[in-house]
Order: sequence, then C-alpha cells, then structure tokens
Amino acid sequence: MIKKFEIKSHDGPGRIGKLDENKTPKLFYKNDLKISPSEGSAYNIDKEIAKFNLNESIKLARENVDKCDAAVIQGSKYINLRIECLKQLEEIGYNVFIIANGDELLTNPRELVDIIVNLRKNAHPTSMLIFTFAEASFMPILAYMGIDGFLTDASNYYSHLNVLQTPTKAYDLNTYKLFDGITQEKLEEKNIECLEFVIREIQTHMENNSLRNLVEERSTTSPQNISTLKILDKKYMDFILEYNQLF
Repeated sequence: MIKKFEIKSHDGPGRIGKLDENKTPKLFYKNDLKISPSEGSAYNIDKEIAKFNLNESIKLARENVDKCDAAVIQGSKYINLRIECLKQLEEIGYNVFIIANGDELLTNPRELVDIIVNLRKNAHPTSMLIFTFAEASFMPILAYMGIDGFLTDASNYYSHLNVLQTPTKAYDLNTYKLFDGITQEKLEEKNIECLEFVIREIQTHMENNSLRNLVEERSTTSPQNISTLKILDKKYMDFILEYNQLF
C-alpha cells in the first residue's frame, strides 16, 4: 500500500516533504505504519547469512505487500546487500522503508554514513527512509543525510535502559540522578517529549535553511556525533553540494 509522499524542498540533502498531509521529517508512532514482517539479522555476521536473511525478508515483504505500507531494509553491514534489498522492495511496490540495525549503526559512524548516503543516493526520490533507535542528539544529522522519519520506539528502548533523552545528551539515570526514583512510564513520556521537540527543531531549521547550523551545533555533543559529521564532509562532499543552493 503506497503512501502518498511528496518532496517540497531541500535543506542540503535533507528533504522537507509531505506525507498524507503531515510534514516530514516526522515521528512515526506505534500505529502509524503497518510494517511487513522480516527476517532480522545481526549487524556483524557473515555475508552468506545476511544474504539468506535478506532473501527471506523479501519473500515476506512480497507476501504482505497488500496488507503493509512499510518494509525493512536488511543486509547487515554490507552496503551492496542493503542497496539490493532496497531496490527489490521498491520493485515490489513499497515506498516507506525502515533501516534495520539502527542501534548498532549509531556506534559505527563510518558505516552509518556509508549506508545512509548510499541508500539515499540509490532510492527513488519519493521513497522514505526511516531510522530506528535514534538518540535525540543524532536526529539532526540523520535528517541532514536524508532520513525522512524516526520511530518513537526509541523512547521505550531508552526508557527500558533507564536513559533520559535530551536534545544534546543521553543521561544514564543510574549514574546521573536527575530524576531519582522516576518510573519507566514517566521516563518514556519525557523521552517522547524530547523527540517531539527535536523533530520540531529540525523542521523549523529546514524551513529557514539552517539545518547545517543545528547539525554543527549538535556535532559537539558526543565523539560519535562529531565523527559522523567529519566522515560525511570528507567522504561525501559531492553529495552535500549537490543539494546546496548557489548564491
């Protein structure tokens, strides 16, 4: 079931769009998408196993295309498998894609950049890429690279780990006693509020053509974040410049 998605403009490679009357980039809540079942893969596994799980995922996606409006891009750490999965899913008829292994990608900046940029470059312009388990401080640079949405499951994931999300930092409440004795339910509410604020920040900066400023500001919040921006600039400057306005 193809969702109606339209690109309105760019801020760098980041895309301002419209999905069924909703502004993108956007947050996707639990019942917003019907995601096709897939054969999940660990991130760091042999290519033969990753390929087998990819083929199984494609089979499941094909069987459920009339009931689902999103599919999962598998392929573990292998860029060529990720691209292959994307292209096959587009041929089946999907245009909304979940990038698997988001939590592990966040700890591997070079592979994170390689996979996202190459997926964005190979995807149809009206195909949406959605990231999972994104820390709030990482969301601006992910949107800058062309991510169109974020699953709010991240709020539950980090709440379960007793981690508080803020726009600039993730606090382990076992170490930083900011809310001593807070319930997991209340912590999840606070994490959702943080994600909602950051997505509004991203949208507003994009409308003002200043997303790069926000990205550079947030790049100082963690070693992984600054590494991601440095790798992006060094390796994919042509990709960035392709969408920059000339004055």
